[in-house]
Amino acid sequence: MERLSVTVAIPTTGRPDSLDVALRSVLPQAQELGATVLVVDDGPSEATRAVAAAHGVRCLTHPRRRGLNASRNAAIDATDADLVCLLDDDVAVDDGWLRALVDAATTDPEVGALGGPVRLDLEGRPDTAAERRMPAISRLVLDPDVDQDTDRLWGANLAVRRTAVERIGPFDPTHTMSSGDEEEWLRRLRGAGGRIRYVAAAGVRHRRTGDDAGTAALSRAQYHRGRATRLADQRAGRAPGIAGELRTVAANLLGLARHRDAPHRWTTAHAAGRLREALLGYAPPPAPDGPWTPGIEDAFAGTSGHVAGRRAAVLRTHDRWLDLRLRAARTDRALERLAASTPRRRILVVVPARPKNAAIVDALREHLRSDRHDVELRIEDPAGRARFAVVEQAAAGAPDADWLLIVDDDVALPGGRVPWIDRFVGLLDAAGLDLAQPAHRRHGHAAWEVTRRVPGAVWRETTFVEIGPVTAISRRAADVLLPFPDGTGMGWGLDAHWAAVAADQGWRLGVVDALPVDHTLAPAGSGYDPEGARAAAGALLEDRPWIPRWEVRTVARHDAVPPPRATR
Repeated sequence: MERLSVTVAIPTTGRPDSLDVALRSVLPQAQELGATVLVVDDGPSEATRAVAAAHGVRCLTHPRRRGLNASRNAAIDATDADLVCLLDDDVAVDDGWLRALVDAATTDPEVGALGGPVRLDLEGRPDTAAERRMPAISRLVLDPDVDQDTDRLWGANLAVRRTAVERIGPFDPTHTMSSGDEEEWLRRLRGAGGRIRYVAAAGVRHRRTGDDAGTAALSRAQYHRGRATRLADQRAGRAPGIAGELRTVAANLLGLARHRDAPHRWTTAHAAGRLREALLGYAPPPAPDGPWTPGIEDAFAGTSGHVAGRRAAVLRTHDRWLDLRLRAARTDRALERLAASTPRRRILVVVPARPKNAAIVDALREHLRSDRHDVELRIEDPAGRARFAVVEQAAAGAPDADWLLIVDDDVALPGGRVPWIDRFVGLLDAAGLDLAQPAHRRHGHAAWEVTRRVPGAVWRETTFVEIGPVTAISRRAADVLLPFPDGTGMGWGLDAHWAAVAADQGWRLGVVDALPVDHTLAPAGSGYDPEGARAAAGALLEDRPWIPRWEVRTVARHDAVPPPRATR
């Protein structure tokens, strides 16, 4: 029987201590069978690379975070092995794990994917009967002794045959939720007639250590996992309604009242996370129709971002609550003090304004006047011209402006004792941002999840800034980005290109949550042809770098107003 070539691949993001344990458990088995070991540093992280080097294994480093499925695809592309065994970075493999997988794959060449048990290992925590009954949300054990065909495995312990990947395509990188990331690929494999095999002897332990093994930490983890599983179910089109999620929460609360043990706390937290996402979350992009293939669609969010009906009322109430929280934390006062200490800047504000939105534009004027900075406000009637042609022509008249602000004519800015523009520019200066935008209020239109207001955050560093409804560009960024490329038109796709340029230039991008804008004053997409804008974006990005939607994310969250910077 022909011997299979094998690679063990471990995608990781900033957890060098966990990676070290994983490698220590894997390497003896890999050396025994002549398998190679590969680490995919989805960060990047110097500490991760140091751990890989210390163990003498190859490390493939992404220049910026791409997500788990993109990392799995990178690992498969980086090797020509017949069998690629994918592991999470926080597991330790059982004795005989790799041999069990290889023997099963060798014995049955028709199997396209293999995996084994995933058990929760709470290091330093007493083993109790209740915790041995840990529900399936944290473990996968189909049978402790029997190998069997199955319709599900977990990506924490998943081996894929190269011929299966070549047959049905790679993992879907547009799935960026932290649950169900492998599910679509396995479903596609089954749909193509492929087989999935559970190998009882190929087990791994999902490790939790120190404070992470405590009941409170595990409850928080299950809450976030609940949110992720709800999103994954929505994406797959099988999520229950709010009433169904409420019933699940009620049943778990009754169980918790009766038993008062840690597993019931975890399942209740999981159910609460699902309910929270059902009430306050946003629909993720739908799963691709068929195997994922790269294309220009990956430059767009994949969702409409429109909020309406009862859901809009719930989110509007949430916005009011978040406003009260900011006032209680005196964030508004801190922003006012920061504005007063910001060096005087020259700011060019361009508003491409259609006559039909004259009343909205008049309301904008008050928020765009400044008590501190030199603001030149240019309200330009497009008169049939493309939006960014208007902006470019206006910007040409003020080449030395410290900031260029592009403001849509259908947006409302938040009020305050100090003009909005002074508080906004003050924070941009203090944070050292080059491309930025205010967050969208939670009830407003926003196609990109990363641009929506995050509860409790003052501002966030991100990999992406949208082209509207308000976009701020620093002088050094404008020197590179202007003039805009030919064919920019409505600007669709331009933000994906800007993000790639920013990564190359080392610019800092950010979203300001403490000064959110309301983008519900006109129907989303009104006033232009979306299909034409999408076609123009395809032409724009054809020969330019851009980042795909799975690389659009928050890099760092900041819950306090930054101190002022004397110079920029």
